Amino acid sequence: MTTNIHKPSFLRKIFDKWISPVNHKEQLIDIVQMAGKKGLIGLESQIMLEGVMKISQMHVAEIMIAAPKMDLINIDMPIEEMMQKIIDIGHSRYPIYENEKENIIGILMSKDLLKWQRAPEINLKIFLRTAVFVPETKNLVDLLKDFKKNRNHMAMVVDEFGRISGLVTFEDVLEEIVGEIEDEFDTQEDVGEIYSLVDKSYRIAGHTTVEKFNQHFDVELQSNEEEQFETIGGLIAHLMGHVPTKGEHFDILGWRFEVMHSKSGVVKWYRVKKIGN
Repeated sequence: MTTNIHKPSFLRKIFDKWISPVNHKEQLIDIVQMAGKKGLIGLESQIMLEGVMKISQMHVAEIMIAAPKMDLINIDMPIEEMMQKIIDIGHSRYPIYENEKENIIGILMSKDLLKWQRAPEINLKIFLRTAVFVPETKNLVDLLKDFKKNRNHMAMVVDEFGRISGLVTFEDVLEEIVGEIEDEFDTQEDVGEIYSLVDKSYRIAGHTTVEKFNQHFDVELQSNEEEQFETIGGLIAHLMGHVPTKGEHFDILGWRFEVMHSKSGVVKWYRVKKIGN
């Protein structure tokens, strides 16, 4: 009598590997990649699984927004100026400091500022949420657990001496797992590139072509035939000698280009205004 001996299925092999001792993160990644190649999991699932394993070895300092690049708000700033800053930057929450930038006293939600605008006689501190502080060495998995448990979306990062070294958000951690998350400033190229703002300025995408800008505003930003740049972002970075960061500006032919929003080293949006208007 012949006995049919079946070879272990691919799923069985994976199961055996998962329940057997795995000594290195690379082994787990190999298993996930193998499952992806065999079509047992989708590409997005593979990316997320690899991301989860990656953040298990990462710390806050690796993904935080460094202190010099943080968008902070002075609690003593006039409400009109504060409103304009929040509108220009477009975040949903901001660290608030008093007297000096190291003295973070709370987190302000943009929506709460609208409440304060209706009753400015109330002390703004009433609307502040408690600021959370974490060390640079905190593991990202632990940070994610804390965000979920405490329903926080932002934490201030402190170095070994207790000084503010940056901030980290819930989105920053998620992006390490699922990839870049589009926010309220992200838009597909065919949706629109030039928007008129109420203060007679414009919000212009960094990928807007110089030709389109010239046609729209009837100007000629570049005339050097030997060195032509296709996009506004490329032209401004060339003229400045570096890729500008949020808040930097450059003036050319009577127009001011100010960085509104940048991400991953790329300028997403400029605020452009005719100088003197």
